[in-house]
Amino acid sequence: MSLLVMTKGFTLALSMIIPIGSQNSLLLNQGINRNHHLMTASLFVLYDVILMSLGIFGGSLILSSSDLLFTLLTWGGITFLLCYGWMSFKSAYLSTASNAVLSAKHKSAKVIIMTSLVVTFLNPHAYIDTVMVIGSVGGQYQGEAKLAFLIGTILASMVWFSCLAVGAAKFSHHLSKPKVKRVIDTLIGLVMWGIAYSLLMTWLAR
Repeated sequence: MSLLVMTKGFTLALSMIIPIGSQNSLLLNQGINRNHHLMTASLFVLYDVILMSLGIFGGSLILSSSDLLFTLLTWGGITFLLCYGWMSFKSAYLSTASNAVLSAKHKSAKVIIMTSLVVTFLNPHAYIDTVMVIGSVGGQYQGEAKLAFLIGTILASMVWFSCLAVGAAKFSHHLSKPKVKRVIDTLIGLVMWGIAYSLLMTWLAR
């Protein structure tokens, strides 16, 4: 099994996963609240395994050839990201309230699972990055090389999401302070709306 190919998969996947703001934002918040953050990270790794495997083994061709599917994913993503961004701005506004308001942010495992599904599978960037980009590169390899590339991408997902979850939880005492949390929530809202705008521009240019 080629270590070089695995390294290429790792590097490419890491560069694709880090900018997927909705997943990172959710995981960051769960880590700060120490609310099922390791479960959330594990779910995102699982979703990446599914999407990247789909892309590497041929799914990228299906997604890139369907204008209807691309349109549905894009507008679903735009709608979700606008709502998510608004909720982040609202959270930033309420961050000066009492600790009771902050503690209300703790969610059940069921709610987190449903939210993780939405932020992943209603985010067209996840499909474009993991299925189309990673899939198109990994699809060029054959046999053991293709498997090595896939393993490299999976390792990248595991490293990134585990580090983000553990890091956010470790520094939660500092990150959960009202002033810091307000800045984080505001930045998350801006990122969500920025991604929504980029999706709109991508759809208009298609």
